[in-house]
Amino acid sequence: MQNALVGQRVLITQSTAFMGPALCEVFSKQGATVIASPDDLADPDAPARVVAAAGPIDVLVANLAFTAPSTPALDVQDAEWRAVFAALVDPLPRLLRAAAPAMVARRSGKLLVIGSASALRGMKRTASYSAARGAQLAWVQAVGVELAPHNVQVNAIAQNFVDNPTYFPPEVQANPRFQERLAREVPLGRLVAAREDAQFAAYLCSPAAGCFVGQVFPVCGGWVGR
Repeated sequence: MQNALVGQRVLITQSTAFMGPALCEVFSKQGATVIASPDDLADPDAPARVVAAAGPIDVLVANLAFTAPSTPALDVQDAEWRAVFAALVDPLPRLLRAAAPAMVARRSGKLLVIGSASALRGMKRTASYSAARGAQLAWVQAVGVELAPHNVQVNAIAQNFVDNPTYFPPEVQANPRFQERLAREVPLGRLVAAREDAQFAAYLCSPAAGCFVGQVFPVCGGWVGR
């Protein structure tokens, strides 16, 4: 895939976290004009402000990050629940309200949510985080079919065990216990490279991927469903 995004203006949110650095690099190499916004979007006014500052865009990549709490389910308090949803879920409808009307008006546009596969498999001590990531995917499925008749494609990547600085920093990857976990849980035997994931995201945001609507694509090294 070469120059798949030439002529496309792409806004990537939280560009310094999670998959942001890899997305910005790969999308730029694919010819996109990348508008990289490092802003946190938990503030209710932030999504509209970020979209307005970006100017006209063809693609919005909702890359939202939050350090996953490891609280046992019985100990999850309201403050934690609200904080996780404020960071990962609440920005989505705000981003949509800010960016989608112009896409609908011109009958062209894409929104890709970079989500997590934690919603696709039960994992201990991740109740609040998994619930928020699951809400992202449900939102994508619903909004995707609603906007499809307007030729606006909304999809998501649900990933885990993908190299990124937020969830798998170097010190985590160097830990022998984590290496044992990779060998035990991931048939691939390694993390998915950030570039591999970002290239798939670039494809989904390209004109070649106009047939996918409301879809959730797992990128997880092969463990979903096992």
